Amino acid sequence: MDVPEAVIVKSSRLKSVVWNDFDRIKKGDTFVAVCRHCKKKLSGSSTSGTSHLRNHLIRCQRRSNHGMSQFITSREKKKEATLAITNYVDQGQKKDDVLNLVNIRFDPEQVKDETNNTLNYNFDQRRSRFDLARMIILHGYPLGMVEHVGFRVFVKNLHPLFELVSCNRVESDCLEIYVKEKQKVNELLDKLPGKISLSADMWTATDHLESSYLCLTAHYIDESWQLSKKVLNFMFVDPSHTEDLHSDAIMNCLMDWDIDRKLFSMTFDCSSNSDYISLRIRDRLSQNRFLYCNGQLFDVSCAIDLLNLMAQDALEALCDILPKIRDSIQCIKQSREVQAKFNEMAEQVKVQSQKGLSVDNPSQWNSTYAMLGAAVEYREAFSLLQESDVGYSACPTEEEWGRTCVITGFLKFFFEVTNILTKTNFPTSNIFFPELCDVHLQLMEWSKNSDDYIKALAFKMRTKFEEYWDKCGLALAVSAMLDPRFKMKLVEYYYPQIYGVVAVQRIDDVVNCVKALYNEHSICSPLASIDQGLAWQVGSSSSGKDARDRLMGFDKFLHESSQSEGSKSDLDKYLEEPLFPRNVEFNVLNWWKVHTPRYPILSMMARNVLGIPMSKVASDCAFRSGRRVVDREWSSLKPATIQALVCSQDWIRSELES
Repeated sequence: MDVPEAVIVKSSRLKSVVWNDFDRIKKGDTFVAVCRHCKKKLSGSSTSGTSHLRNHLIRCQRRSNHGMSQFITSREKKKEATLAITNYVDQGQKKDDVLNLVNIRFDPEQVKDETNNTLNYNFDQRRSRFDLARMIILHGYPLGMVEHVGFRVFVKNLHPLFELVSCNRVESDCLEIYVKEKQKVNELLDKLPGKISLSADMWTATDHLESSYLCLTAHYIDESWQLSKKVLNFMFVDPSHTEDLHSDAIMNCLMDWDIDRKLFSMTFDCSSNSDYISLRIRDRLSQNRFLYCNGQLFDVSCAIDLLNLMAQDALEALCDILPKIRDSIQCIKQSREVQAKFNEMAEQVKVQSQKGLSVDNPSQWNSTYAMLGAAVEYREAFSLLQESDVGYSACPTEEEWGRTCVITGFLKFFFEVTNILTKTNFPTSNIFFPELCDVHLQLMEWSKNSDDYIKALAFKMRTKFEEYWDKCGLALAVSAMLDPRFKMKLVEYYYPQIYGVVAVQRIDDVVNCVKALYNEHSICSPLASIDQGLAWQVGSSSSGKDARDRLMGFDKFLHESSQSEGSKSDLDKYLEEPLFPRNVEFNVLNWWKVHTPRYPILSMMARNVLGIPMSKVASDCAFRSGRRVVDREWSSLKPATIQALVCSQDWIRSELES
């Protein structure tokens, strides 16, 4: 620039903040605006306005790494808002009200402060990088998205200061987030007031069905009496490994999290392999005296998994009939002409059903149940169609329709029970006992069917159920006892119907387990902490263990002798008091939270028992056959990365929901 011929003009009329980045120079008879960053010359005439200067400033700032900001003065904001007044007035708004709204929203001082804050903004590359990684974890995005052309263009235009990262870099960031989040979960588990129950669930990969993953989830009731859960591990499982290796891997996870001594129960699916694994883990924990009641309540099978297996048995019994029903529905759906003819026949036989006919999704047994439920209501219309249409020959026989009706009734019952047990993602264990007792009684009734085919099916389902009941019935009954609306009365109501003449003995088994469990909790209660603390301080590790064992026996003696002297325990008081009314809205955890001061020891027991996951199946997977599937984009990653992503996603989501 030729300085002698140019004079920098300082004018009080230059009100726009855009002039903070331009010099207005008079050159001859014209004015020039010179950018202070790149020295580019633009028109500085008052008739030219400032829009072209603001547009240049945005582009210029991108090149000079000053960040992006939008320079709109209070006068310009008012102008934009005023242009919208006509629309508001057309919609019936008062013009004065709209003008007041404009004045409130576009206060000049506020605009000035916002502009200054934007200009003072310091870009943090590391924080932005980890925000990106957390976004990928939270929403399950593929790591490779950071190398997609569209994403890179979008980010560069959004903020040119951000240094684009590679797929390997974002993977490392995700692993770092996992380490930090894991530390938080570790601290949370360490501070829990009660025990932890674990569930184990098998997953598979989308493109590699032979690949399996074991998901371990901790379930617990926190200090606020909220039932919560956290995914702890998501491990790749080699199909060639034996059950011994699987149990060793789980034990290693427990010790890695340092929760082996805090474990109360463990829930697996209903399979012989799972039984062996849980038995091995229980034996190892029992050797160290970590389990209550010698592990009687430790081994739990998933109730929803059991219902799914019995539903699959029912559908398998219809394996020859289901194709006919699917073909029948497809036949009437093939043309409007056939559909109209079928509708006339449905009216002729006075079908009152409001259900629509549609082919099922075989991977969701509730979909098959819905198809069968609708089809049996149109059975007479299907029979008429077969008589009048020689091209339709898929109609089931009368005997097949009869069996379909009965088995659909079985599915209806399983469907209703499943819905009750999965209506919340965090069901407490007390709700399972009455529902599964009803299942037990229904299976006993179905076994009396006069049709040998139905009787054989009922026997098959009943065998599965009784294996489950032998393992989990005691834990279910103890959980029901801790519901103040029922206490022991629910057990006393159902057991005579289930066990007949031996019901009294079975009820005594429950009572004895409850008392033993209560006694062990009383020994471990804060009331006994002084004696236990002394026990831990005696001698070396081995002698300390012996002293602890002796004092634990002494605590038990004190507890039993105090009871014999006439003082009532928490358990006695709880069982003697009236039942809580059932006709009011009720939350069992809130009840125990309120009554903890009255029942300090029994509430500890309730916290541990009510947190047992009687089901490990999420509500959105309740009717699904087969395992849950790892997302395709994640399943191709290294096992350690998959674990980091799945666990971190669970932790971040639960943190956002809390």
